[in-house]
Amino acid sequence: MTVAIQSAGLTRRFGKMLAIQGLDLSVQAGTITAFLGPNGAGKTTTISLLLGLLKADGGTCEVLGLPPGHPEALARIGALVESPSLYDHLTGWENLEITRLMRGAPASDIDRVLKLVDLARDARRPVREYSLGMRQRLGMALALLGDPRLLILDEPTNGLDPSGIQDMRELIRSLPRQAGTTVFLSSHLLAEVEQVAEDLVVIHKGRLRYQGSTLGLGTAGPAELMVRVGEATKAQAALGALGFPVREADGRLWIQATEEEAPRIAATLVEQGCTLYELAPHKVNLEARFLALLEEA
Repeated sequence: MTVAIQSAGLTRRFGKMLAIQGLDLSVQAGTITAFLGPNGAGKTTTISLLLGLLKADGGTCEVLGLPPGHPEALARIGALVESPSLYDHLTGWENLEITRLMRGAPASDIDRVLKLVDLARDARRPVREYSLGMRQRLGMALALLGDPRLLILDEPTNGLDPSGIQDMRELIRSLPRQAGTTVFLSSHLLAEVEQVAEDLVVIHKGRLRYQGSTLGLGTAGPAELMVRVGEATKAQAALGALGFPVREADGRLWIQATEEEAPRIAATLVEQGCTLYELAPHKVNLEARFLALLEEA
């Protein structure tokens, strides 16, 4: 299977309000895909449609090659929604055993998921003694029981300290490689998404605004090089003579040019007697592009 989630023209209404409008999704299997959008964008409604908790008013959708809510599909999906519900008076192992029995997973599965989330040494401790980061990792272990092919995560780093965020980030990164799991990650922490997800889906007001690689969103728009130079006026004239559009801002020159043209630009500036302090590609960060998409909408 090459596609874990596929939809075409997916639509959902609540009364007169059109919550999801013709949504076309294609989430590749074995990837980490971030699902972004402001509050009210339709993320929760979309996830509910994918899981069969809501019925679509139009369009088609498949999850793991099956209709939403199909028992076989649900058996192969794991989920962690914000803070996991845990039995504090039981140990981590006992919490896992209860869920394992409900899911019909083999007994060996507990050791597998404990190793994946690095909780094997603390599995026999009561959950009330767990830190917030340990509780989140236990919640991830619960979601991974049964060896799911698709893992849906909603704000998995919510409330964690920097160390806990780092641990969760590394765990999520490892899942496609170690467990063969496709990760569909809903989050508003754009900096975290930039470091974890390979692909992005951005929605706003129920419409798809972007679908593609994380790198592709961060570098959308004309390629630019940033230059710090001692003689800005002379440098600007020299670059203009070469045909490069140049603008000056924040004490720097911004040149519409690709990285491949950087050596030529550097050589020209040096030949013209300009003192060159810095020359680097300018990549728009994910947050800036995300906000620009919402403004365009």
